[in-house]
Amino acid sequence: MSFETPITVKEAITNISKNKYFLPAIQREFVWNTSQIERLFDSLMREYPIGSFLFWYLEKENVYDYQFYHFLSTYHERDLKRNPKANVIGENDIIAILDGQQRLTALYLGLKGTYAYKTPRKRWDNNAAFPKRELYLNLLKKSDDYDFEYDFRFLTNQEANKRTENKFWFKVGNILNLQEHYEVLQFLIENDLTSLEKDIAIFANKTIFRLHKVIHTDLIINYYLEKSKELDKVLNIFIRVNSGGTQLNYSDLLLSIATAQWEYKDAREEITNFVDEINNIGEGFNFQKDFVLKSCLVLSDIKTIAFKVDNFNKHNMLNIERNWDDIADSIRLSLNLVSSYGYHRDILTSNNAIIPISYYLLKKGIPSNFVESINYREDREKIRKWLIISLLKRTFSGQPDNVLRPIRNIISNNNSSFPCEEIKDSLKGTTKSLEFNDDEIENLFLLEYGKKHIFSILALLYPTLDFKNKFHQDHIYPRSFFKRGKLEKYGITESKIEFYLDNFNYLVNIQLLEGIPNQEKSDMDFKEWLLKTYPDERARKDYMEKHYIPDVNLSFDNFEEFIFKRKKLMFNKLKQIL
Repeated sequence: MSFETPITVKEAITNISKNKYFLPAIQREFVWNTSQIERLFDSLMREYPIGSFLFWYLEKENVYDYQFYHFLSTYHERDLKRNPKANVIGENDIIAILDGQQRLTALYLGLKGTYAYKTPRKRWDNNAAFPKRELYLNLLKKSDDYDFEYDFRFLTNQEANKRTENKFWFKVGNILNLQEHYEVLQFLIENDLTSLEKDIAIFANKTIFRLHKVIHTDLIINYYLEKSKELDKVLNIFIRVNSGGTQLNYSDLLLSIATAQWEYKDAREEITNFVDEINNIGEGFNFQKDFVLKSCLVLSDIKTIAFKVDNFNKHNMLNIERNWDDIADSIRLSLNLVSSYGYHRDILTSNNAIIPISYYLLKKGIPSNFVESINYREDREKIRKWLIISLLKRTFSGQPDNVLRPIRNIISNNNSSFPCEEIKDSLKGTTKSLEFNDDEIENLFLLEYGKKHIFSILALLYPTLDFKNKFHQDHIYPRSFFKRGKLEKYGITESKIEFYLDNFNYLVNIQLLEGIPNQEKSDMDFKEWLLKTYPDERARKDYMEKHYIPDVNLSFDNFEEFIFKRKKLMFNKLKQIL
């Protein structure tokens, strides 16, 4: 392996465009954000070193032995984060990138591509929240950020077209079309950038000519070229290069190793596609590759489940490959089950809590009707209660391996039904105990509206709800009432106002309501809504019992007594359950 003659950024970008450079399957996905790309271009302009690269040369007769991917040219934070698989059939040798993928992809996106990230305060499922952005450089002024000298930004076309006295946004990719110096000067003249105030015109001139130089002329891409055709050697080089720093996510490295070790399936493609699939179950989840990799270690009964390179040896990886279909089916079934309990990405507080459920379902033979069949109703309820308590006790926080190992052993030896009592007994007296004392139950009432654990508490208190219907967390006494001015208007005395403001947003003033009744309730006075919605006394009593509504005067000015009495009802029920 030796240093080769450096090349320009323009040459590297051209080689990517002409499909001369590819990414081997052991490479991770692109993970840089727009700020990192902008920083890279600022470093180039300031003539800072950007590090060397490691390329892998493969002759055409050896190309077919491996899987390769194209570089991303269009990045979309929600819809397009995966590199497309490459068809390398042809007459040419190729070069694969072992080290430097993030930097080369950043250069390629900045010069030839687009980057769509979510606009703040817009919904994830709103397509308009992800406008396409391209990289621009302000030719009239330095960056206002003290950490940058040049003002590079990813902008929409609409944003870039807004010219002001100190902003002229030049699309960075257009520098590729300005090959000769006279073309750069012609651009400045045609856009009236030479007739500006002297200092500004000089800055514009220097800036665009420097950009031209770093893209077309400077030999910036310094690279080693590895020519070995032995995957083991290349894999070892890749691990050595990428495990020394902190930028490579460890799960990405382990997935790369798994990809190189699997014989019949493409681990990267299988696992990344599976992550996309399970994140779309129910109302959606937020799983990453590390969850699937950890599940693979646990569900394949690999003795040591720590994220270490040694555990991702060829023997273990082939074991996982053989079991992959069952592993995927088990995880998929467990998530359909957990979704039926009402959980989704916003309220599932520990992804690792799913792994024991998946392992149990695997040992049960992955019964396809587990979520619906009456034969499994008791088992489903055991799992539901265990899951909720585990989430509330934060059992899988810290070092989850220390919990996953003993739970796996228990399930392995007790799988006729879900062994929640055996698991509880095994953790008794440890920091991961599943038992609650009175103080811990009391602390549950300190959770405010919107906190993720609120749902789990309410799920315990509402065991009969069918979560196939959509339920909302609803303030019993509307939140809009609790403003000092309104409280005074309602005649609440000054001595009570602080109590009202201190207690309205906590668990005791929250219930679970189906979406439509919640919308109808909206900002109505609770007593008024209750009488209107349940005019029949028996139906009203059923509602009050189901929602732990105490039999007290429900007028707004009696909020204090309502809070004390409802808390007592809820506390006693939680103590009974827990």
